[in-house]
Amino acid sequence: MRVLSRIRGLRLGTKLMLLGVPLTLLFVPWVSYLLPNKMAQLSVQMQSNQQRLIAERIAISFNRHDDLFADLPVGASGYEALLARPIQSRTPARLDGWPSDWDVQALQPNEFGPKDGDGSFALSLGTRGTTLYAYLEIVDDARVYRDPELLRLDNADQARIEFIQPDDEDGRIAIALSASGDTIAYRMDEDWRFAEAPESSVQGFVREIATGYAVELSLPFSLLGSRRSFGLSFVDVDDPDARAVRAITQTLPKSEAKESFNLVAFRDPDLLKDLERLRYSDMHLRIIDAQQRIRAETGSYRTVSRAHSAPSWQTSALGYLTTVGNWFAAIRDTTRRWLTGQPRTDRETAEAAQQRIEREVMASALSGEPVALRRHVGGVETILAGHPIISQGTVIGMIAVERNIKDILSFQREIIGQIALVSLSSFLVVLLCLLAFAGRLTWRISSLRREAAAAIDHYGRLRTDTLSSGMAAADEIGDLGRSISNMLARLDQHHTFLRRMPRTLRHEINNPLNTLTTSLERLAQESDGGRDSKYLESAKRGVLRIGTIVQSLADAANLEESLATEELEVVDIEALIDSYISNCRATHQGTRFVFHGTGAPVYGKIADYRIEQMLDKLIDNAVDFHRPGSPITVRLDAHRDGLRIIVANRGPMLPAEADGSLFESMVSRRVPGKKPHFGLGLYVVRVIAEQHGGSVQALNLVDGSGVAVIVRLPLASAETAPAAG
Repeated sequence: MRVLSRIRGLRLGTKLMLLGVPLTLLFVPWVSYLLPNKMAQLSVQMQSNQQRLIAERIAISFNRHDDLFADLPVGASGYEALLARPIQSRTPARLDGWPSDWDVQALQPNEFGPKDGDGSFALSLGTRGTTLYAYLEIVDDARVYRDPELLRLDNADQARIEFIQPDDEDGRIAIALSASGDTIAYRMDEDWRFAEAPESSVQGFVREIATGYAVELSLPFSLLGSRRSFGLSFVDVDDPDARAVRAITQTLPKSEAKESFNLVAFRDPDLLKDLERLRYSDMHLRIIDAQQRIRAETGSYRTVSRAHSAPSWQTSALGYLTTVGNWFAAIRDTTRRWLTGQPRTDRETAEAAQQRIEREVMASALSGEPVALRRHVGGVETILAGHPIISQGTVIGMIAVERNIKDILSFQREIIGQIALVSLSSFLVVLLCLLAFAGRLTWRISSLRREAAAAIDHYGRLRTDTLSSGMAAADEIGDLGRSISNMLARLDQHHTFLRRMPRTLRHEINNPLNTLTTSLERLAQESDGGRDSKYLESAKRGVLRIGTIVQSLADAANLEESLATEELEVVDIEALIDSYISNCRATHQGTRFVFHGTGAPVYGKIADYRIEQMLDKLIDNAVDFHRPGSPITVRLDAHRDGLRIIVANRGPMLPAEADGSLFESMVSRRVPGKKPHFGLGLYVVRVIAEQHGGSVQALNLVDGSGVAVIVRLPLASAETAPAAG
């Protein structure tokens, strides 16, 4: 038990160390940003490796199959490619003259003819299933429709399609343009004048627009030969009377050779059939030949991921951490540019970045190097992997495998949200603990400071010899409090010794003084004729002076104790001072006294003889320092909160440094002279005033002619004051 009683608790250093350990949680927000990113990068890298392996497996199944790529020319010289992109929108295809069912990736027009000039048009090609779609926006400032009464078709605005049929013969189809509505397609003769037969497989819709026509057409793959080449033209007729052809704007080059047709890259049926067998539900697969034309395509990466319902707090935490992550990334990029000296460049557009990454994958795979890159496509983040298809040591094409990583990113966001919650909660808990601990320390230190400051008054006297704040604490603040308390106890012992010393000295000194006084008296009696009387008188004065000194010290030491035990009475201070001044005039006949009272009784609860003792000290000082011939003024003022006794004299002023020490014990500003002064007069004044609940202050007169001492005392309460009568 004795051992346990000595254990007071943990030391302050131990507490700070134990609370300092959770400070490492301040790094959690940073780790919360780095760790999920590293996990996501690892997951994306694993997904990239998986897609490269899938692309490699599919590419191996097409290796050494030159026949699958033999139905297109080996070289693309003399051809202009018209890229037909897959239409991946979920809405069904409708021929209504509006491209609303085309997605952004497929609707990428090529301009033909003078830009925004009469007869020019913009062409977009897309594929869906086994059908080729075309959307044209034609600029025509004068629309001329077909005249039903005329058999010729070349005398009105029309769109023409030239192609190579499966039998390697030329094919010609004209679509007559009319007011908004369905189109009619005709197979034409070699001169493009008369129709040979309607072509029901080519369907379309024409819609009038402010600048001309908007035409949407569809034709089956089977209509075109294996070369997949055709040309499209717009015939512009502006004069409704003459009906002469003004201009023909075409996609075809000027050469008349068959090789001058445009090449259209779209899915090859045979390759598509083989690719369908290897289809993955959540991947977009494409076979691209060496000329970077899409030969087959299947699947989609735009799958619907499983729903993740996150709580609102997690969403808020995720938003907060995402913002912090963006700040970290911006700071990191700025620092990297500053360290490397790289200039800041504007970010490329999403479409340009998408095309650039796709070109990089194609270029790498067609050069024989498998690759997998990450990109954004239409708001979806995907991984595009490419692997070469090789036959007899030559790259004849590539397989492209694309898959979105939405699930990976969703998992990353979930992890970030959970870590954000833990980190923020931990940070808040640690912050609150530190604030509470810091507040507790501050309060304890402030309490100890206030109590230690209150233990000694303005004059250096001890008010208490012990402290109570935090004495039982085992830390450094407790040690400090106990040390200060012990120091106050020792100071109290020392001050008690000093207070008792005058009485002890008086007792010890009075005995030899009495003996000395008796001896001097007998010596004076025995001396004959008073021959040594002057020496005896000098010795008597010395003994008397020593006795006076000892008595003064004893009186000053006992003053506070005496005042504490005295009973106070309600006295008319006006009458008391008036009577006292009358006695002073009789005692100090060479000095003029002036008293200014209130003219009415002023009652105070006092010890009257102590007030007279206080006035004795003030009058003695005033008499000693006043200028000869000048009066000593005593004034009594009564106010609502107390009374003032002012004793003023004309004479030397107080030095600037004397104001704070005039009323302390054993302090004197007198010039050394014959009359003994021990610096106790004003000290006695202060003690008497404070014991009566008042205060004392010494000031130089405003005109600089002397000094005034002001004593403030409380008035007697209305209940204790005697009734007037």
